[in-house]
Amino acid sequence: MKHFLAVDLGATSGRTILSTADGEKVVMREFTRFKNPQIPIGGHIFWDLPHLFNEILNALRKVAEENIEIESIGIDTWGCDFAFFGSDGLLSGLPYCYRDTHTDGAMEDYFSKKMSREKVYEKTGIQFMPFNSLFQLHVICQHSSINIQEQRIAFIPDALSYMLTGEMVCEYTVASTSQLLNPVTGDLDNDLLESIGIRREQFGRMVQPGERIGTLTPQIAEYTGLGPVPVVAVAGHDTASAVIAVPSKDANFAYLSCGTWSLLGIESPHPIITKESAAANFTNEGGIDGTTRFLKNITGLWIYENCRREWGESVPQDVNALNALCMESSFEGLINPDDASFAHPASMTEAICTFFKNKGEAAPQTPADFVRCIFRSLARRVHEVLELLAAMSPNPIERLHVIGGGSLNGYLMQFIATETGMPVITGPAEGTALGNTMIQLRAADPKVSSLSEMRHIINNSITTKTYLP
Repeated sequence: MKHFLAVDLGATSGRTILSTADGEKVVMREFTRFKNPQIPIGGHIFWDLPHLFNEILNALRKVAEENIEIESIGIDTWGCDFAFFGSDGLLSGLPYCYRDTHTDGAMEDYFSKKMSREKVYEKTGIQFMPFNSLFQLHVICQHSSINIQEQRIAFIPDALSYMLTGEMVCEYTVASTSQLLNPVTGDLDNDLLESIGIRREQFGRMVQPGERIGTLTPQIAEYTGLGPVPVVAVAGHDTASAVIAVPSKDANFAYLSCGTWSLLGIESPHPIITKESAAANFTNEGGIDGTTRFLKNITGLWIYENCRREWGESVPQDVNALNALCMESSFEGLINPDDASFAHPASMTEAICTFFKNKGEAAPQTPADFVRCIFRSLARRVHEVLELLAAMSPNPIERLHVIGGGSLNGYLMQFIATETGMPVITGPAEGTALGNTMIQLRAADPKVSSLSEMRHIINNSITTKTYLP
């Protein structure tokens, strides 16, 4: 029996998962859970990285208190964001949150001053979004009060690993979200770095999922009571970890990682960088074992969760009861969930009503109308993107695997199955933590050497549910 600690950090909360593996299956239990607040300071939004680091330390101390001998620790987070560290090894301020408005207009400014949109896509194959690391750094390098040239730069999972081990790395899957990595060379692209005044040596060495980063520093080992436990580079981007957990036995599937964001894509043996993929704004992000996650970011449950917060106590507090309201409404109107007006509005319900007003259509009136509208609109968007994906996929797409917390929303899953006309197979809901754990298991057990062997263990460890059109 081997024990592993997976640190899984999302955009609103984080948790640590303690997993036990016997070589045939994995049993997971939530070990700790905590909030991940976005901190408003000086008109901007930041991540409280010291808070997240302290929560990781709390989990490690709890491991020691329970006398659990863990094989390793692995950290996955969202992509694109990063932290700066000075020459003294200390954190240079809080990292910007990708939802901050400091990158509004950054893409257009970069294209006009540095490099064309076409050239950037040719180099990276990455979907254009204003918060991509390339555009964040473009803005920060122009306006920061610190000398960026003197800073070391680490993506969020790499930053936390550095704070644990003192070893600076650049994990491949999370680096691939940045629009700085060239998937052909497998490293950060020097032309892109030079265009914003950044040097390759400001980042750590490139590592692949499964490589050992280092061990807990003597200070952290003593503070937690754990000793020199290894920290392993997992698929540091949470979606990359989640895709590992797709319980498929062949390649004829698409996946939907459904949470605050929805990421819809396929597992491709090579990058797909074409005129068609550029026109549809698809992205090529790193997977494990040389695979490419060819996908598109689309809005997930962000709109729903914002409405839910606005309604407060006026709607059922049980999420399943709130979801069920969609069956009490006959509202047929649809929104485009990816419309810019839904990115960070002051009021999500008002933004939805304005969207319909601008179309000259009746807006939803009741929470039941809003819930039905949101779920059906998300299903329609999945269908639209799935059709684009099928036209570019090297394999036929016969079913859709949905992973992540959104897979537990049976009403949304049924809407997606009916809209796409395709079987929807849900589970695991804890796909990210499971994928994180499987990489740690592979690093510790030479018998688990391939993706197919990992998925065999995953199939033994989970239960799925199928929704038919």
